Amino acid sequence: MSSTPEPDTTLPVPQPKPQPSAAGRYLFLFLLGLVLGIVAVVMLLRALENRKTWRDHYPHASMQLLSAHVAQAREKQDANRCNPTDILPHLQSLRSLGNDFEAAFLDLAQDRRFVEHAGNFRATLDSALSSPPLNCTGVGEALSSIGAACKACHQDFRN
Repeated sequence: MSSTPEPDTTLPVPQPKPQPSAAGRYLFLFLLGLVLGIVAVVMLLRALENRKTWRDHYPHASMQLLSAHVAQAREKQDANRCNPTDILPHLQSLRSLGNDFEAAFLDLAQDRRFVEHAGNFRATLDSALSSPPLNCTGVGEALSSIGAACKACHQDFRN
């Protein structure tokens, strides 16, 4: 007998590797398509928004400015800063913005009711400017009459 071992003539049979699942690839492609789709939709929406002109933004912008000035005047009232020097700039700005209603809302400029509401809004502000409120009670009354003029128009024309 020899001390060297005999070579094994039987070779191990290689085990077939399990096939990786295609689900991972499908998930990756799905997520890639989802991201690309979102990017395309955002680009499309931005392109459509950029086609708008200043005339398209004018009505919304004027309403936002009106709302901002009324809110600032209310903040002054809440802070008990009701001197005419604190309130008059806001009333003057509101009056100035009121001059542009017909220009901002061209599709409504020929409507008799809209013209009447715009005139009432301007008359309310003219009244407040001709005798400016001297205390917080007067500011509250002026702002409530301005709010009533706004509400009357919005009841007829707001979508």
